[in-house]
Amino acid sequence: MTVRALGGGVSHYRVQYAPPADQARQVMPRALRITFDSGMQRLAADPYGHHFIPVKADADRREATVSGAVVRYYVSNAVLTVTFVRVIHV
Repeated sequence: MTVRALGGGVSHYRVQYAPPADQARQVMPRALRITFDSGMQRLAADPYGHHFIPVKADADRREATVSGAVVRYYVSNAVLTVTFVRVIHV
């Protein structure tokens, strides 16, 4: 599992990628990955933001579109971590 510290503020969550999500991120073209990582910084600042929707009525299981990629993630408030389990891009 890959862990990336994004942002520096207290309000940012730590971001980690499950192996399938990390693999999808790694194969992104460089320009897309740079834009994607920037979008992930914004998501880490507020993982419950208004553009991010809960999955199956579970507020901590969410889905969003970041730089054209669909991401599914879990939020853990106890340890301020967002775990990405799926990243789909075309």
